This record gives sequence, C-alpha cells and structure tokens, in this order.
Amino acid sequence: MAGEGLNLIVGDEELLVERAVAEIVAEARAADPEVEVIDLVPGGLEPGRLAELTSPSLFGGGKVLVLRSAQDLGKDLTAEVLAYAKQPADDVVLVVVHHGGAKGKALVDGLTKLKARKIARPKITKMADRVAFVREEIRRSGGKVSQDAARSLIDAVGNDLRELAAACSQLVADTGGKVDDAAVARYYRGRAEVSGFTVADKAIEGQLADALEQLRWALATGVAPVLIVSALAQGVRGLAKVGGAPRGARGAALAKELGMPPWKIERVQRQLRGWSGNGVARALSVVAEADAQVKGGAADPAYALEKAVGEIVAARALR
Repeated sequence: MAGEGLNLIVGDEELLVERAVAEIVAEARAADPEVEVIDLVPGGLEPGRLAELTSPSLFGGGKVLVLRSAQDLGKDLTAEVLAYAKQPADDVVLVVVHHGGAKGKALVDGLTKLKARKIARPKITKMADRVAFVREEIRRSGGKVSQDAARSLIDAVGNDLRELAAACSQLVADTGGKVDDAAVARYYRGRAEVSGFTVADKAIEGQLADALEQLRWALATGVAPVLIVSALAQGVRGLAKVGGAPRGARGAALAKELGMPPWKIERVQRQLRGWSGNGVARALSVVAEADAQVKGGAADPAYALEKAVGEIVAARALR
C-alpha cells in the first residue's frame, strides 16, 4: 500500500493536525480509492481490538487506522500498539496522533525508535510563525499578501488558525488574489484595532486619500475616535523611538532597548525612510493636540481626526 505504514503526528495545533491526517489519508486513497478509514480513540479501543483491525481481511482492501489522543492510552494498549509497530501489516497505514508533552511519551519514543514517519504540529505561538501561516494560506489559495497586511489580518481576526484560514480563503476569493491593508480593512473594518492602526499606517506612509478613507470607514462602523487617535499617537511615537535609537544597535539588543518586537521595529524603520527629525517632531505635536481635542476639546471629533491625518501627512514632507 502506498505511503508510510507507520505515522506519528505530535502536536496540539488542531487545524494543522487535521490537515496532516488528511494528507496521509489522501496518499493512501491515491493508491487505493476504496481504502477504509477508521478513527479510533483510547476510550473505544479495548485490548485485542488493534490486532483484530490489522489482521488480513477475507475481502482484501487496505485500511487507514487513525488513533487519536494517543497520549491517553494506558500502559497495556501502548504496549499493544508498539508490538504491532514492530511488524506492521502491508495493507494498513497507522496514524498515531499525540498531543505532545510528557504524558504517554513512551509511545512517542517507541514509535520514533521504530522509524515511524514523524510529523510535528505544535501550537503556533510566535507572531512570525502566524504571519508565515497566513502568507502560505493565501499563496495556496492563489493570492499574494505582504507581511504587513498579514499582520493586520491577524490583528483583526485573532490567533485561531481555523478563523485565519477561512479569512484568507474569503479574502482571496473576494479580491482576486491581491490582499493588501486596504482589503483587510474593508472586510474586517468593524474591528477597532485594525481600523485604528490602518489609519495610522496610511497617514505615516503619506497616503492621504487612503488614510482618510480608512478613517471614514472606521468612524462609520462605530470605532470610537479615542481609539483612532490612540493608534495615531502610537504610530508617531514609534517613529520617534526608532528614529532616536542608538546608532549601530540592531536585532535583539535594539528590541530590548526600545521595548518593541523586532518585526515592529523593522516596519517602523521602513516607514521612517520618508521622515525627517523636524517632521517627526511636528507629527508628535499634531497627535498631542488631536488627543486633547478628541477627549473633550473639540465639538466635532471626526473633523479633528481628519485634520490630524492631513497634518501628519504634511509633516512627513518637512525637511
């Protein structure tokens, strides 16, 4: 039977584990479309059941046995699985799914020693890995996305991979494949965080029309003006912090010095290329004034924000 007879999937990132199982099943079905797929869990796996399922069938045909939550197998069942793995059947593909960690580690170690194909699917915890996931999802769907737009999508949707995968697929379908900050904001503009920071990024990058468009979308969908002015202030202060960093400092040392993650420093460094020291100083003054106006000093907070966006874009041209 095509494919690896012994497979060990270790990790608790549910979507990626499911995909790994699906890929193994697809390999088996490519060789035998009639292959039988049987899901097993420790609670329903009585002693001797594995031997029964892996014994030759009178009617022939291959099987894929997916043993889920294998960390919960007791000592006896673990020994049974490892005994089978020493002499696996030719027409059976065994897929053992283990959440990782110390519980049930003897099974992982035993299958590893028996040369099972090991597939690691641990929980994604780093922003860089989530960004890579989003970019790969969009590429698989036939689209392209920048790192910055991928981060904006994560900010808008959250860290759940299933939700991110669904959002990626939807964005590619609705945009024709070109997924940028504007597209993310357009489809997820009800999320305050992405709306405010998208306005800030567009203003800092000198894109006045886009910044005003994002601002109007945000206000129209109920984003509080105070959240938007906060995003503008954070964006401009980021320029000041990175622009004033010690010369020669970079990497982890710079991140520690500024209290900012490396990816954000890289983004601000790109934005700084169009700015002078005088321009940043002027923008700091603009956001301070806008903050005061939005928090009670202006009769029309929307107008105060539009004015601030225009003045930040103008400050970028100062030399």
